[in-house]
Amino acid sequence: MGQYVNPGCDKFEMSLNSEIYIDKSNLIAKTNAFVRTERRFICISRPRRFGKTMAANMLAAYYGAGEDTHRLFGDLNIAADDTYEKHLNKYHVIMINMQEFLSRTNTVTQMLTLLQSKVIKDLQEIYPTIKYDKMDDFIEAMKDTYQKTKRPFIILLDEWDCLFREYKNDHNAQKKYLDFLRLWLKDQAYVGLAYMTGILPIKKYGSHSALNMFDEYSMTSPSQFINYFGFTASEVEQLSHEYQIDLDEIEKWYNGYFTELGNSIYNPRSVTSCLTLKEFDNYWNKTETYEALKDYIKLNFDGLRDKVTRMLSGESIGINTRRFKNDMTTMESADDILTLLVHLGYLTYNFKNKTISIPNEEVKDEFVTAIESLNWTNVVDALRESDKLLKAIWNQDADLVAEGIGKVHEQNTSILQYNNENALSCVISLALYCASEYYTVVRELPTGKGYSDLVFMPRQQHSNKPALVVELKWNQTAEGAIHQIKHKNYPVALETYQGNLLLVGINYDKKDKTHTCVIESIN
Repeated sequence: MGQYVNPGCDKFEMSLNSEIYIDKSNLIAKTNAFVRTERRFICISRPRRFGKTMAANMLAAYYGAGEDTHRLFGDLNIAADDTYEKHLNKYHVIMINMQEFLSRTNTVTQMLTLLQSKVIKDLQEIYPTIKYDKMDDFIEAMKDTYQKTKRPFIILLDEWDCLFREYKNDHNAQKKYLDFLRLWLKDQAYVGLAYMTGILPIKKYGSHSALNMFDEYSMTSPSQFINYFGFTASEVEQLSHEYQIDLDEIEKWYNGYFTELGNSIYNPRSVTSCLTLKEFDNYWNKTETYEALKDYIKLNFDGLRDKVTRMLSGESIGINTRRFKNDMTTMESADDILTLLVHLGYLTYNFKNKTISIPNEEVKDEFVTAIESLNWTNVVDALRESDKLLKAIWNQDADLVAEGIGKVHEQNTSILQYNNENALSCVISLALYCASEYYTVVRELPTGKGYSDLVFMPRQQHSNKPALVVELKWNQTAEGAIHQIKHKNYPVALETYQGNLLLVGINYDKKDKTHTCVIESIN
């Protein structure tokens, strides 16, 4: 075994020995289907903390010929797959974390020189009987090894895109790096599988597409690999039972990413931190700072600030992800910035509706911290005052509720322009921002004879709070909103709920530019 060639299984074994380990070994069955085929080039891009490195370590332990790893995989799901024995320990593995080489050097040339020298050194030590014609020719050394051993290489590149994140504006360095990867990998018979992971999809320079042989699986097109990076709903439910942690709260804090079929995916690093530390908290900022988010949302292209505010209020925003250049500097529109935030994990993408939203409480925390530092005074004031407004609803102080909503509207008219009930809904959601601490908020909940605009269902640990059914009207009356709730039998949707129920009717009079509110209590 070497440092980078057939590096062994120590890192994967540490994952297996961890307090929480979720078996994602069926990923191997997926990659086995690509080995030694025309589609043997795979690029997986996911945010930090989604298990990319652990998966790469697992692949290195499985494919590497340096040692027999039956003992590690015999009890995992992959052992039941038909391809398990066919590929186990049958290949040379080159495992490279690009961030390591980038951090140890000062230029891309130095980085690539160091990488090649380390791999050649490993090959010489592992195969001392092979006569390498050119001791300093990296690609020839790999060709010689393949020719003599008849074993293809499984090439695993973790953090492959780090250069694009740290050399953001050095296009010559980026192009040199891409050209190296193309020369190393493309059309080379010694490549049994090339598997890259990073945060960003592959950068393309106009007609220059150095790595067009790769199939990409990103946050906006994850396809068949989605369930192997992040925890699924069933996995989190099982963990919540095992650790006796409130599943409702886990969902509130760490859920919010989705498969193309609409199934939930949780942030695995945050879930494991929560379970082991027994505390619901923002673990995102333990490995990421809000500075990156702040730097992008302050670029107010195409009303970006307005869109962020609407998402903070719970709205989903339409987006076109196709124009994104797959880098962190070429920003020409709000869609470019928002697409980047999807890849960084700050936003979640709905594949069916082609919309984006803030995924959960943890990430919402990051947005609030960022906008506070950017002095979005009116939005921050609305968030801070939301607790008072919610208490006014609980106290059935309709006049104070109407006054508070009017203040939020007045201070944010440039963002939340009123023209229909949807705009009013956005203002209400922003004004009641803190409600997510106590409630699961549902928009357009199917009810007896229609849809209620907003329903606030108390979370399990806040079951002493009243449920809220909110109906919004435009140029009508708040009393009419209450009547509609009763007429359409909205509370039937809450018939299994045992507790107090408040009906809240809110109307905006466009002529007088005033809000009115009526609140009724039902036991």
